[in-house]
Order: sequence, then C-alpha cells, then structure tokens
Amino acid sequence: IPQVAVVTHIDEACKEIDENLRNVYKSRFLKTKMMEISSGTGIPLNCILPVKNYSKDQKLQPDMDALILSAMRQIVNFGNDFVSTMEKKVEPKQ
Repeated sequence: IPQVAVVTHIDEACKEIDENLRNVYKSRFLKTKMMEISSGTGIPLNCILPVKNYSKDQKLQPDMDALILSAMRQIVNFGNDFVSTMEKKVEPKQ
C-alpha cells in the first residue's frame, strides 16, 4: 500500500508561506523539511503533501482549498493506481 505524508501547519513553520501561500513550492525551508521527512521515513518526496490548516481562518481561501484538494486528489490517485495494479496481479490468466 502506498504511503503518503500530509505535512500540516506549513504557514506556522515558514514565514514566507504565511505571507503568501503561493510560495509553498518556492520555499527552500519547506523543501528542506520535506527532504528530512523523506529521508527519515522512506516516503518519496512526491508523496509528501504540504497543506495549510483552517485553524485560524474562518473564511474560505481559494489558495488553501487548492492545496488541500490537490493533496486529496493525489491520495485518491495513489489509491486508484494501487488497486489497478493489484487487480492486474489477481486477474486469471487465460
């Protein structure tokens, strides 16, 4: 089963991201932290998904929603790929 890590509260960890969420993939600090997570857990870097929580905000924010939905979409895609692979392995050979 594929493993995924969801990194939360990225805005609290990095001022650059707190100021502008669109900097999430430009932040060297966050990339370094994600690489540390990857090396510590063995989870590939493309399976570490950063998100900002709605812990302080009460209004919906499109940038935050896009990040959360992107993470959810990747998780669903990883799951679908895994199921497809497993189905191919158990299909009876004719």
